[in-house]
Amino acid sequence: MSRLVKIIFIILGSISLILGIIGIFLPGLPTTPFLLLTAALYIRSSTYLYQRLINHRLLGKYIKNYAEKRGISLRVKRYSIALMWFMITISVLFLIKSIPIKVVVIGIGIIGTIVMGFVVRTVR
Repeated sequence: MSRLVKIIFIILGSISLILGIIGIFLPGLPTTPFLLLTAALYIRSSTYLYQRLINHRLLGKYIKNYAEKRGISLRVKRYSIALMWFMITISVLFLIKSIPIKVVVIGIGIIGTIVMGFVVRTVR
């Protein structure tokens, strides 16, 4: 793989990582898919960055669990859904003034809950 392609993958992986971290705090923006994309881009471009990502104290557990077991634990699902709805509730009650935007955020939350609950595989 050429050096230019590796640099592009590192840049894209870093953008994906930033979006994944923002997704922890911003309702409707998924975290896990961005972290998995980051891992896929880093493994193809930089062993160092990939190792730092999967060995990260907080983020690494989710990636390792998903990679090894092809799913996430029920505990992580519950935590993710609860945190997502906590952030949605704060946003809808205190931060968002527009009713149509509130409806969109709640709709995205419902979709996210359905995906997390029924599409993402639960592992023990």
